[in-house]
Amino acid sequence: MTIKHQIILSYTKDLSVETPNAESLISARENIAKYTLNLNLNSKFLKNKMVEVETKLTYDDKSKNKNKTFFEMVYATVVKIEEENPNKEDIKKFILCDLQVKIYPKIEKIFLEVLRLSGFPDLQLNSKIDFNKLYNERKN
Repeated sequence: MTIKHQIILSYTKDLSVETPNAESLISARENIAKYTLNLNLNSKFLKNKMVEVETKLTYDDKSKNKNKTFFEMVYATVVKIEEENPNKEDIKKFILCDLQVKIYPKIEKIFLEVLRLSGFPDLQLNSKIDFNKLYNERKN
């Protein structure tokens, strides 16, 4: 069961692109296969049955290579819960799964555009995130 809700607003809350020099960009382009996309979700309950959900994406090279770039974006979504007394587990699933399925395509599009405009014009993110699977793994 999905929670009845209304997205009040969504916006890029924080954005960081760190490319220290041209050598780092060249190295990053050559080693882009070593970069990994990481996702982190945080939520904060606000007044009037609203929740702020932060979807944080980082794309970086975890190796010890000194010449690399770093990308991070926090995308905030404020949602009004329209149900009376929703079950806590239903809210958790909504925040971690259902809402992400709805908003993630837009977040990924923005993030990819930032990466492309930052010197990676042909970059594609090959792995799709299965939020239902992640939720079920976390739940068990």
